[in-house]
Amino acid sequence: MREWYAGGQAEILLVDDSPATIRLMADLFREVDPYARISTARDGMEALAFLKREGAWASAPRPDLILLDLGLPKLNGHEVLAEIKADPELRPIPVLILSGSWYEPDVERSYELGATCFIKVPLELDDFVATIREIVRFWMEVAVLPSRVTAA
Repeated sequence: MREWYAGGQAEILLVDDSPATIRLMADLFREVDPYARISTARDGMEALAFLKREGAWASAPRPDLILLDLGLPKLNGHEVLAEIKADPELRPIPVLILSGSWYEPDVERSYELGATCFIKVPLELDDFVATIREIVRFWMEVAVLPSRVTAA
């Protein structure tokens, strides 16, 4: 865990429609940084309501990092990403696209819309866990998140 995190807490938003995937990713984040605060959204509309602090999400924390699945109900990941990157307050937040496939148009579209990176997650559980651990370690131990630079 980095000392420059205000209060020792990184705010992470996991957007995925699979409760098992969310639970596993949250556990892996907490394994690396036990102080990380994990918020979740299970569809695109819920993710945008959270990010825009609408309705039940009026007091939602501003995430430092977003992990976004493409295959979401209501609004897909590309639609959510486009809204995030169109909003000047949300635009600086790194958005990692997670996908089980490597369909070239999805990769290209993700980068066109401003994704920080596109990560093909493996289907085998052990490989999936190893991949998510690498992501978590990089973003929690190596990278400097934009919101934490201004908070320091």
